[in-house]
Amino acid sequence: MDNLGSVLNSLVLVCVVAALAPVIVALLPGPRVPQLVVLILGGIVLGPHGLGVSDPGVLILVANIGLGMVFLLAGYELDPAVFRERAGRLALTGWVITVVLAAGLVGVLAALGLVRAFVPVALGLTTTALGTLLPILREHDLLAGQFGRYVLAAGAVGELLPILGIALFLSTQSQFVAILSVASVGVLALVLSFAPRLARGNRIGRIVKEGEHATSQTTLRFSLVLLLFLLAVAAEFGLDVVLGAFLAGMVLRRWAPGDTHALEEKLDAVGYGFFIPVFFVVSGMTLDLHSIMEAPLRLVVFFVLLLVVRGLPALVIYRRALPMTQRLQMMFITATSLPLLVALSEIGLRNGTMLAENAAALVGAGVLSVIFYPAIAVAIGARRAARDRVDPTRAAPGDRSAPDEPRSDPSAT
Repeated sequence: MDNLGSVLNSLVLVCVVAALAPVIVALLPGPRVPQLVVLILGGIVLGPHGLGVSDPGVLILVANIGLGMVFLLAGYELDPAVFRERAGRLALTGWVITVVLAAGLVGVLAALGLVRAFVPVALGLTTTALGTLLPILREHDLLAGQFGRYVLAAGAVGELLPILGIALFLSTQSQFVAILSVASVGVLALVLSFAPRLARGNRIGRIVKEGEHATSQTTLRFSLVLLLFLLAVAAEFGLDVVLGAFLAGMVLRRWAPGDTHALEEKLDAVGYGFFIPVFFVVSGMTLDLHSIMEAPLRLVVFFVLLLVVRGLPALVIYRRALPMTQRLQMMFITATSLPLLVALSEIGLRNGTMLAENAAALVGAGVLSVIFYPAIAVAIGARRAARDRVDPTRAAPGDRSAPDEPRSDPSAT
């Protein structure tokens, strides 16, 4: 009972932070900051490095489900067809360039003795927090039109490929076994994506469809079963749960029966209403402020490296596809990272390869990237929109589509 009381007390405090976050954001002067920044700061205040009134250890399970929801929604947003378009090809090219830059720069840091865990740190610099960015991008209409396709493709590559890298190179198993594990989970996800076709037209299919908006909420319940099942399978195979969550989102896009728009709204309600805020508050509670304060320069270095390694290539890669204003926005959007940095830091600390100060600095840099980089991207877009209102003839270059592909439906994601 004492343990249950500890869990409930911690959960109540976390939920209070989650409930107050949108109110605090609305009352803060100046440009609106993302809610998750307030959630992380609230976690710091509650956690052992702040007031010490809440124990992050008792909420790890709920936080992991929240992490899973972040990547499920990111996977759900991803349309695999985008990789057959120019947006997908450019995103893959940009990520390869990012990997080369990350390997070179982290190699220099390792040679100087500043980095021990080469692979986790290098992978961390290649990530993009698409799941974290989605609410910000939606709120400011940055997913509309052709630009939205480029953003989604870059974000998806910046999440999916680092996740595969984690599964292959940071698994507790041999690399060959890890490859087999990834392939097995991928095949299972593919099989599950075709499973609902077997139920269409029969009695089970009718029951599921009839109950999707009733108290039984059949589609939502089956969606959560799918998420938890693939999380459990990924963990059983020794893979990081984010891989299972991302695959669950991609499967759900094909799998979801009935009203898919209503299902997406329900998943948003469950995820953003409870599990995802808990994940970010717990992330703040586990942030090692002492290590950051002892070596603040490391945080600054990682913060800058995120922009240099992950962001700067966008200026070159998209030079024939996007105008300079949107390339600058893309640079700051792709450089935003956090959830995977948390996962990589936990893995590095767990296997003893990452220095505690580097783990804290990497997560801290991710927090700063979420605070500043999307805000800069939004400000660039607002400045461009204001300029276009003054001189409408300047809007044309930013609206052009890529020359070798037709304009797509803005909602086709």
